[in-house]
Amino acid sequence: MLQFGKAQAAGRIEDRRFLTGQGRYVDDLAPDGALYAVFLRAPVAHGVIDALDLDGAREMPGVHLVLDAGALLAQGLDILMSSTPATNADGTMGATPDRPTLAHGVMRHLGEPVAMVVAETLEQARDAVEAIGLDYSELPVSVMMGEGATIHPGAPGNLAFDYALGDADGTAQALAQAAHRVTVEVIHNRVFPAPVEPRAAFAEWDGSKLHFCVCAQGVWDQKGELVRMLGLPPEAVRVTNPDVGGGFGMKAMAHPEYVPIAQAARMLGRPVRWASDRGEAMLSDNGARDLVALAELGFDAGHRITAYRCSVRSNLGAYNSEFGQNIQSLLFSKVLTGIYDIPNAYLTTQGFYTNTTPIDAYRGAGRPEAILTIERAMDAAARALGVDPFDLRRANAITAFPYTMVNGEVVHDGDFPRILNRLQAEADSAGLAARKAASAAKGLLRGQGLASYLEAILGDPSETAKVVFRDDGQVELHVGTQSNGQGHETVYTRMLTERTGLPEERIVIVQGDSDRIAKGGGTGGSRSVTVQGSAIQQTVVAMLPAFAVFLTPEMGEGVIFDNGTFGAPGSNLRLTLIEAVERARAAGRDDLMTHVQTIRLKARSFPNGGHLCEVEIDPETGHLTIDRYTVTDDFGVLINPELVEGQVQGGIAQGYGQAVCENVVYDDQGQLLTGSFMDYAMPRAIDMGRPRFTTEPVPTATNPLGMKGCGEAGTVGALGAISNAVADALAPAGVARVDMPFTPSRIWGWLQDARGRGNAAL
Repeated sequence: MLQFGKAQAAGRIEDRRFLTGQGRYVDDLAPDGALYAVFLRAPVAHGVIDALDLDGAREMPGVHLVLDAGALLAQGLDILMSSTPATNADGTMGATPDRPTLAHGVMRHLGEPVAMVVAETLEQARDAVEAIGLDYSELPVSVMMGEGATIHPGAPGNLAFDYALGDADGTAQALAQAAHRVTVEVIHNRVFPAPVEPRAAFAEWDGSKLHFCVCAQGVWDQKGELVRMLGLPPEAVRVTNPDVGGGFGMKAMAHPEYVPIAQAARMLGRPVRWASDRGEAMLSDNGARDLVALAELGFDAGHRITAYRCSVRSNLGAYNSEFGQNIQSLLFSKVLTGIYDIPNAYLTTQGFYTNTTPIDAYRGAGRPEAILTIERAMDAAARALGVDPFDLRRANAITAFPYTMVNGEVVHDGDFPRILNRLQAEADSAGLAARKAASAAKGLLRGQGLASYLEAILGDPSETAKVVFRDDGQVELHVGTQSNGQGHETVYTRMLTERTGLPEERIVIVQGDSDRIAKGGGTGGSRSVTVQGSAIQQTVVAMLPAFAVFLTPEMGEGVIFDNGTFGAPGSNLRLTLIEAVERARAAGRDDLMTHVQTIRLKARSFPNGGHLCEVEIDPETGHLTIDRYTVTDDFGVLINPELVEGQVQGGIAQGYGQAVCENVVYDDQGQLLTGSFMDYAMPRAIDMGRPRFTTEPVPTATNPLGMKGCGEAGTVGALGAISNAVADALAPAGVARVDMPFTPSRIWGWLQDARGRGNAAL
């Protein structure tokens, strides 16, 4: 049998479509004659709705419908969105205050949807929104965690959850007895996901069934919420998900606008469409990160870690988003101790409500935050102890597998010292001193930052694949994941081609349709190719023997599939799979035209690796330049190395954005000060150069493919590497603390403060 594992050829199949303008996104597919929806959004961060006069909007030209929360309730809808609370340290569940799909009585963050207008044209809908009379009384605003007036009655002190993991007493005792202790506070700034394609959706109602088309990361979560909130049976809701211009976690969950849009289509019997513009997205899309972590490391006299304690305070925004409470609790804990063998560890994390947009998943979802925190602490420890950062990490890395972490998760395989050795060699770490001297000769500060990371594959461990041989000769491969630009069509097509010999041009990937695919986990948590690829392999493993049995009467006993053809000892007949399918169809064997298999992985995999970044900083301007960036990863078996490298580069770019330039800022009244790309800085290609990418794969036994997933790893490693490089560059200049984002003005300010203290290096 042919086996997976060999590297695929370069070139992405879907790019033929995208580069010739044939990609089709939600807004391209909206039906002719669809009405336009526009939302009235809260103009203040916190206020009681005293009166909401919709009559003026209803009388505007072209208006067909105006909805608020009361109108949805009058239609018998459940207007409250769902969320998954974290588990508190005492075993109770985190707070679950009501989050209506349209503000009901109280507005709790700037940009919260309050009412929706549906009109013939977009311009008419926008004009009608301006005619809505909204009277409100402002309430005290809380934008600082744990401070200010209560936002939800059921959450005193605005505390949403209080999570803990590990051995509190054992860790405290080990820290008290440590020969060396290092404490670092790490501020994780808030960022926008900012996909190229903002959120969009349209809905159609044929009198008995809803079709809802949305740009998302899968259709089943969206369908489940629509079924529940609209009170429709599952068979009466079809959700489709076409091409998506980036998701990054923000499009994984349902959003408040979707139920009013769907209900409007039902009420009017006409399609209703909506597409967010960039300003609206910045007001209403889930934010990300926004936490403060205090990390404490204890070491013995030989520089082995004896204890790690981490305390986190995270901002949830005004409401629980669907996964929000678990990002900085459960998901943070998945890689709490990174690659290190730490005998005593303890995590506490509290989540707080503030009058800002809700926080939820963004590339990495808890794992970049955990790794940045411990890697900042490790670099600070290396500096304080006077040891090489590589040596300190090697000395404390896990070396015996399987290894059970403090959270109970088992890391089954890896070779972390080997990763560090390869990274150190590839990056020419030995030449750093000479490069620092050359930078100094130009009046520049150079620093090198190392980050070792451990990632955890998340999401549903089960997935189904279905192969359908169509009458027209095409072969459909149905998958439960949802490409958001990662190249799934290429990977899945070539997996099937390599395994079966089917011509690439005959394979059609079917995804994103809840009527055609009964169940799927969507994309997220770096799960897609690992879990879906395993399901594809399982389907092929079951399919080929079925055809061999069918061919046995013609070929004789011992039919096997090898090198792309069926054959048997003593038979001169050789048939490709396509030829076998044609014979089966002619024989009326419809049962051989469809093959379905479901797989459930028994354990998650843990991608890992190291990032090494070198920066140059101009002390006169504070400008930072990444001069060298090297990555060595262990993703297990690589199916398509070029796509993997692209995923790593994209992840690094998003890590660079948060580390260097991106920062969401609200004023003390909850007004957004970074509401456009004029105020919110996004990274550009020129900022990054081309990171050097190498691999040291250790195939995993946790799935049949030996893969470990790669989608979020770039971001998980980048934040720590860039932060540590900046800290290393500025430490000789007397700057003792650095916090993201590393903008020129902030760096320049730190250096001026150091000059003011009389630092001789400046």
